[in-house]
Amino acid sequence: MFDAGEALRLVAAQRITVFPGPPAIYTALLGHPERAARDLSSLRLAVTGAADVPVALVERMRDELGFDCVLTGYGLTEAVVATMCRPGDAAQTVARTSGRAAAGFEVRIAGSGPGEILLRGPNMMLGYLDDEAATKAAIDADGWLHTGDAGSLDEAGYLTITGRIKDMYICGGFNVYPAEVEQVLARLAGVAEAAVVGVPDGRLGEVGAAYLVAEPGRVLDEAAVLAFCRERLANYKVPRRVEFVDALPRNASGKVLKYVLKEGALWRTRSVTTSAGGSR
Repeated sequence: MFDAGEALRLVAAQRITVFPGPPAIYTALLGHPERAARDLSSLRLAVTGAADVPVALVERMRDELGFDCVLTGYGLTEAVVATMCRPGDAAQTVARTSGRAAAGFEVRIAGSGPGEILLRGPNMMLGYLDDEAATKAAIDADGWLHTGDAGSLDEAGYLTITGRIKDMYICGGFNVYPAEVEQVLARLAGVAEAAVVGVPDGRLGEVGAAYLVAEPGRVLDEAAVLAFCRERLANYKVPRRVEFVDALPRNASGKVLKYVLKEGALWRTRSVTTSAGGSR
């Protein structure tokens, strides 16, 4: 179990310089009441990644935790460290991309515009153990790994991750990638963490449901959250529901379990619909 207070103590006591981890770990460090009392001046390099690394978090890691260099990267269990930013990259590049191909990897996007990220290279798995069918489904005949993540490449080969293809939902005929909405929510003062999922809607097909964790001592207001989003997002991307939670459900590697949030939202949707009809 990760203990943010103990991690802060060890950084100060052992003069830790390099601190890699998923976004949730840095969020925990930033929100811990002992942070201001610990000497974190030894911290030099942070390496983080995932589709949902908020730009605001990268900025706070520099400004409040004191990292000289924050690098974002992209990889999977099936293809370790496929892309990474480089020291010397502009702050905007580090904050908004996952870098360019690393360790001899090739990266391409299926289709035009944002599409599925395909990888090929030396750090890729040989296959899933004792599961030939799953291996063939993941790796095509030309050796490209189909990641299930969506993204785009710029002219310099830097990868911007849009989100998980399976997380995308369609609102009123338009594709919505939750990662984009989460980036906006992360910039709202008082928001420590944000997760967005698509839930059924009788008129629009699906709409966004946002789950927010407030920073310690902060109180968030649903109306203010929605107003903030409307100023920064197209209407179809603005969440239609906001729920405040103490913590987001995560797996052992720190990634948010969105299916748990989705199941909870669906249960509440059914409950509300039933009670509106006069029965339970």
